[in-house]
Amino acid sequence: MKKKTSLRYIISLIVVLSLIWIGNSGFFNGLLLSLGVVSVAFVVFMAYRLNILDEESQPLHVSRRIVGYWFWLLKTLVESNITVIKRIWKGPKSLDPVVAKLPMSQDTDMGKAIYANSITLTPGTTTLDIEGDTMIVYALSYDAIKYLQGGEMDRRVKRLEE
Repeated sequence: MKKKTSLRYIISLIVVLSLIWIGNSGFFNGLLLSLGVVSVAFVVFMAYRLNILDEESQPLHVSRRIVGYWFWLLKTLVESNITVIKRIWKGPKSLDPVVAKLPMSQDTDMGKAIYANSITLTPGTTTLDIEGDTMIVYALSYDAIKYLQGGEMDRRVKRLEE
């Protein structure tokens, strides 16, 4: 049974793909803009025909909160960079690598992916695996695991998917 695709998902995809095309191209001559229009139209047509334009492929509800999350994540990345640099300067004795299982409160695959990728983007930590509602995380120090166990990043990602 074919589900009905909402016009807002089509428009959202057109806008996002157009911005990506223009941002990556950087040129505004007629040929490149016309190739961009054709490319975007083809991708949107194929996505429509494949019936994959829905809330999961175009999470419009996240777009209202994502900018605030990006700023918070950027601040966290800078703080983590400074912490990792300090540990490296102190030498190998300041590193105490840890692998731990952490619970996840996200309900959607998108939320779990954002959480796992946010951890991996943060210097000194890497998400190794996701098993149901638990993820396995590697960290350069136990302090990084304690920070993640505090749950601030988990709560912020959870708010994105609400």
